[in-house]
Amino acid sequence: MDSHGQYEQQVVWTVVDTGIGPLLLAATREGLVNVVFHADEAVRVKALGRLADRLGTEPVESPGSPLLSEATGQVRAYFAGERRDFALPLDWSLISGFNRQVLRELASGVPYGAVVGYGDLAKRVGQPGAAQAVGMAMGANPLPVVVPCHRVVESDGGIGGFGGGLEAKRRLLALEGVLPEPLF
Repeated sequence: MDSHGQYEQQVVWTVVDTGIGPLLLAATREGLVNVVFHADEAVRVKALGRLADRLGTEPVESPGSPLLSEATGQVRAYFAGERRDFALPLDWSLISGFNRQVLRELASGVPYGAVVGYGDLAKRVGQPGAAQAVGMAMGANPLPVVVPCHRVVESDGGIGGFGGGLEAKRRLLALEGVLPEPLF
C-alpha cells in the first residue's frame, strides 16, 4: 500500500508470438489492459512508456504472472484455431466515453466468424450517424484481437483500416473464416 492507504497499481507485460507477429500483452490487477501489434524492441519501448505515463507506474516484464498466464494461453489457443472467443477480465481504463461504449458493444455483440459495418456498429450504440467516429474508436482500441476490431468492415465490402496493418486484418479474418469480398 502507498502512504494514502491505496494499493499501488501493478502493470505486468509479456510478448506472445502469433500468426500475425509478436503481440505485447499488458495486464493490471483488473485484467488485460493493452495488446500491442508488431512488438519488436522499439515498439515495446514506446508502448511501455505510454503505459507508464497513462497508468502512473512502470510496467514490469513478468511472463509467468497469473495476471498474464491465462491471457497468453487464450491468445495462443485463438491463433491455433482452438479458441473462438476470449474469456478474460478486461481493464477498460485506457479508453472512455463513446469509444468505450463502442468497444464494449463490439466485444459482446460481434462473435467469431462474423463481421459488422462501421455504420451498423454506430446504430447499435444509438448513434446512427457516427460511422466515422466508430472508425476512430477502432483505431483507439487498446485491446485489439481480444476486443475484435478486425471484425469491423466497410459497408461496400472493403475491409477498412486496421492499426495492426491490413495484412494482419486479412490474416485474422481468414483465421475466423470470414474474408469480406472483394479483397484488394
